[in-house]
Amino acid sequence: MSKQTNRGKEAKDDISFGTEARLTFKEALSDLHYLLSRNYSEKNALQAVGTRYKLTQRQLRAIQSMAASEEQLTVVKSKAVTIDRLMGADLVFDGFNVLILLETLFSNAYLFKGLDGCYRDLSSVHGTYKRVSQTTLALDCVASFYKRHKIGNIIWIFDKPVSNSGRIKKMIEELSHKENLNWSVILENNADQAIIDQQKITVSSDAYIIRNCSHWFNFIGYLIEQEKIPATVFSVES
Repeated sequence: MSKQTNRGKEAKDDISFGTEARLTFKEALSDLHYLLSRNYSEKNALQAVGTRYKLTQRQLRAIQSMAASEEQLTVVKSKAVTIDRLMGADLVFDGFNVLILLETLFSNAYLFKGLDGCYRDLSSVHGTYKRVSQTTLALDCVASFYKRHKIGNIIWIFDKPVSNSGRIKKMIEELSHKENLNWSVILENNADQAIIDQQKITVSSDAYIIRNCSHWFNFIGYLIEQEKIPATVFSVES
C-alpha cells in the first residue's frame, strides 16, 4: 500500500476558504438551508446558490457538506449521544470516513463544520485508499480514545470494493492485537447499509448514515471541541 505525504489540502484552499470567503459562505449556506428546507432538490439548490455566489467546484463541494434542511437537522439532533453513553458500549465505526477525517485533521487540511455540528473534509478514496504519513497517528488517536473512555468494543466497517481495504484491515487488526483492544474489522460490499444495520452507536460524519442509524456520536467534533486537538476548521459561526 503506497503512502502519500498528507491528506486533503490543495494550493488554493487558503484563498477559497480564507477570511474573506467566510461572509459569502455564511450567506450562501443560509440560502441553501432555506431551499433544502422547502424541498428543493439538492442538485437544483446547489446550482442556484453556486451561480448566485460564483462558487468554485471545490467551494460547492464544501458548502454541500455543510448544508442540511431543517427536517434533517431535527433528525440528526434526536439521534446524537453524549460522551457519557460510551463507557462499556459497543460502537460501530464508519471505517474510511473516520480514518480519512483523522488523517485530514492531522495533515492540517481544512475541515468544514456543518450545520449539524459534524466536521467533514474534501478528501475521497475514488475507489482506492492510500496510506498517508498521518495514518498511524490517526489509528493511535482512536486507540487512546478507546482506552481513555473505557469503550466496550469497536466494530470497524470498511468498503470491500475499495482497493487496499484488506491492507488497512490487517493494519488495524495488528494494532488491536498489539494493544489488546477489543476491536473487530469487517469488509462489506455495501458498507453504509451494514453500518446502519448494526443498530449500535455509530461513529461517522456521513450525512446519510447519521440520519438513518439508530444513534451516533460526533467523534471528530468531540476531539476538536472538548479535547482541543488543533484543527484547521472552516465554519460560518461567528
